[in-house]
Amino acid sequence: MKTTLKWIDGVCFMAETGSGHAVVMDGAPEGGGRNLGPRPMELLLAGTAGCTSYDVISILKKSRQDVRDVKVEVEAERAETDPKVFTRIHLHFVVVGRDLKPEVVERAIRLSAEKYCSASIMLGKTAEITHDFEVLQAD
Repeated sequence: MKTTLKWIDGVCFMAETGSGHAVVMDGAPEGGGRNLGPRPMELLLAGTAGCTSYDVISILKKSRQDVRDVKVEVEAERAETDPKVFTRIHLHFVVVGRDLKPEVVERAIRLSAEKYCSASIMLGKTAEITHDFEVLQAD
């Protein structure tokens, strides 16, 4: 896996991933940025939500669950001193489908957290990571 980062100006950067996609990162104006893109630490949380959602959807489909949508709301706290690592992360899953079994959803989230999601397992080295979920019936 490879990523290349180019400094644009101030605290604005453009990253190009090994798969050929680009993303602009920038800081808040009070930190010298122009707010042209997400903060790097926000992207870590977004990547973690994407990583675990990928797992959960895959596990639910393999479990023959009729999953239609997954949303993950992430809230995090960081240390007050440098390095300002994440100290607490909470992921709230909203899983929508037809006749989903809550115990299967719970198992999928647990498997992702404990076995498959590299991002959350890595962040779990400094942060307490918690999960909860709700299951909604699709129309």
